[in-house]
Amino acid sequence: NRFVFNSFGVNTYILADETGKCLVVDPACQYQGEETELLGFITGNNLDPVGMVNTHFHVDHIVGNNLVCKTYNLRPQCHKSSKMLWETVAEFGAAFGIKIENLIIPKDFLGEGDLISFGNSSVEVRYTPGHADGSICLVNHAERYVVAGDVLFRESIGRTDLPTGNYNTLYQSITTKLFTLPDDYTVYPGHGPETTIGFEKTNNPFLG
Repeated sequence: NRFVFNSFGVNTYILADETGKCLVVDPACQYQGEETELLGFITGNNLDPVGMVNTHFHVDHIVGNNLVCKTYNLRPQCHKSSKMLWETVAEFGAAFGIKIENLIIPKDFLGEGDLISFGNSSVEVRYTPGHADGSICLVNHAERYVVAGDVLFRESIGRTDLPTGNYNTLYQSITTKLFTLPDDYTVYPGHGPETTIGFEKTNNPFLG
């Protein structure tokens, strides 16, 4: 399930299976109505959040972290290379008019090849820097999809002009970590509509 939150239009995902166990990915709810929508969906579907993952630590993707952590007694899980970003996220947020206070600091770090389990399901972590240090993608091989954060979009790629961004690094991440997946894998990006690996291989103007 996808929710589009805050003024940046961030896609927040809830990955759940038949057990009701779920992962919350990039909780971006900034406003009270968005918070109510997310928590109401979880409650209304009898879901049990067993983990919360940040694909990267840009402020628009973590603004709902504390809400989810406090409500479900979780801590953010991310890649340890996100450290510089979470240390500066309050200043970054202020520049964009997003207030971040008393941010819950990650303690569980995810690395290349790790499996994050929820119920009978799991996603594999792939480390994909270039848009931001610490960027990860989550691959579900059983259901043939990837949650791509701000790495790959439909006919676009993540910005590389922000701190720790680098086009060559991002190109390497996409071509070696995502384009090695089968063409029929669905890509669920951090902003905008879904796409597929095959479509982006053929049509993405930034990767030709």
